[in-house]
Amino acid sequence: MSASTPKKNSFFGGAAILTAGIVVVKLIGALYKIPLGNILSDAGFADFNSAYNIYALLIIISTGGLPVALSKMVSEANAQGRVNQVNKVFRLAVCAFCILGTISFLIMAVFPTPLAAFMGNSRSYWSILALAPAVFFICPMSALRGYFQGHSLMTPTAISQIIEAMCKLVIGLALSSMIMKAGQDESLAAAGAILGVSVGVLLAMLYMYWCYRGHQRHQKKSRDVPDESREILSTLAKLAIPITIGSSIIAATNILDEAILMDRLQEALGMTEDAARTLKGVYNKTMTLYNLPSSFMVPLTSSVIPAVSAARALKNYKQGALISETTLRTTALLALPAGVGLFALGEPIIRLLYPSTEDVALAGWMLSVLGIASIAVCFMLVSNSIMQAHKLVTLPMVTTLIGCILKLIVGYVLIGNPSVGIKGGAISTVACFGIIALLDLVIIKLALPRSLSYIRVFAKPVAASAAMGASAWAICGLLSGVLVKVGAFQMKGKDDQAILDAAGRAMLSWKGNALAVMVAIGVAVVVYFALVLLTKAISKEDLSLMPKGDKIARLLHIH
Repeated sequence: MSASTPKKNSFFGGAAILTAGIVVVKLIGALYKIPLGNILSDAGFADFNSAYNIYALLIIISTGGLPVALSKMVSEANAQGRVNQVNKVFRLAVCAFCILGTISFLIMAVFPTPLAAFMGNSRSYWSILALAPAVFFICPMSALRGYFQGHSLMTPTAISQIIEAMCKLVIGLALSSMIMKAGQDESLAAAGAILGVSVGVLLAMLYMYWCYRGHQRHQKKSRDVPDESREILSTLAKLAIPITIGSSIIAATNILDEAILMDRLQEALGMTEDAARTLKGVYNKTMTLYNLPSSFMVPLTSSVIPAVSAARALKNYKQGALISETTLRTTALLALPAGVGLFALGEPIIRLLYPSTEDVALAGWMLSVLGIASIAVCFMLVSNSIMQAHKLVTLPMVTTLIGCILKLIVGYVLIGNPSVGIKGGAISTVACFGIIALLDLVIIKLALPRSLSYIRVFAKPVAASAAMGASAWAICGLLSGVLVKVGAFQMKGKDDQAILDAAGRAMLSWKGNALAVMVAIGVAVVVYFALVLLTKAISKEDLSLMPKGDKIARLLHIH
């Protein structure tokens, strides 16, 4: 689909498009990550994630703040009708992106062995090499996404994400399966899985470039005189560098945290590298699920910056404040039930999605703890975007640094404690993002006192989420026990030997747990939405920012 004709989008219009794209991407991602976690052993899954953490850091260094800065500058210039300024900002940003991308590509392509050794996982060598091309291609693609988001055109970004995810699914899973069936080393299978990411990023970049060419053909001519290149680059740097540093702190902390985790498991607890890889693979599976709720914050973080920036450029500060509060309330309505759901159903979800995990109980415990952390991550991401939109670009960097230092200290101490072990990774994650989110929310309240009421933001979503979580936990616990007993009785009536067979018992348990989880989630969704409507947690003002918001408000009887 070409983004050939600019359209006037509401704030939530753009967010809705990105949300639809994210939903599709995450469904595809689930079809990728969940089977992959069962194709590869826990140790192979650890190799995959070791390479991905290095990739994530280099992506953030290369692209972390520039898309946000580009989106903000394009939005402001577009609101003022400065077409030539928009084009010059974009051209200069692309040059900066490509330089950084080349440097990052060379780091991964030339130094895979030292990088793998630093991660404490020498077997991640091939996965690091397989990801090297992706870190280059993602740089121009990020510039193109920032350009369209600055125009409040979210469809190209959403479709490019789907293309990227589909390639990862089809190519990555096919290669990993073929390599495992050929009897090759699992570290090569992990590299095959991750090669699909590089191919997907390349094709998504080509699609975004096609959209850009179409958009340029329909762009109106303008006589505005763009700023000097030095001035544009200076503004880009002032906006991008603090954001990049803040984002890089988290990615760098993830790498240090992983290196500490592998070191403490091997040195303090006396594990072999293979045993530590296996345990880390269990932890990585829980991290995959823990990251899902924050993925749905991307539409909000991508939309709030250009929307608030455009409002401020036109000196419509009231609209900027309204968008900021609505964004926080929407975050609460999305993040709280997702995190509470993971907390309440941690072990049943692991049993459903990763039945081959060596220690399901341990993984379930960590997922429950990480469910709480996921709520804090969502608020951190959205709060950072709100502060950046209001030109408070350095404060998120400071709060992030405080939280990440706390994470490394807590993780080092707890993981090396034999009575805690790898559970310390989950606990340190809660401590890290909990303090960052708290500090961010305090800063926003102090900086924007007229626009925020945290009682209005939190009270109703918290109450609805707590009731939802309690109902999900109770129903899942009751149903799983009953269904396993009923199934065992039916199997024994048909074949006495079937119930004695270990594989038969395992399948019976999985089926009972799967049905219980599905029913519990279904009931939880009904309970949550019923309480949201009954308590009027969504206001008419919130809906007014959405496409057809007035019709939705009338349909739901929200006044």
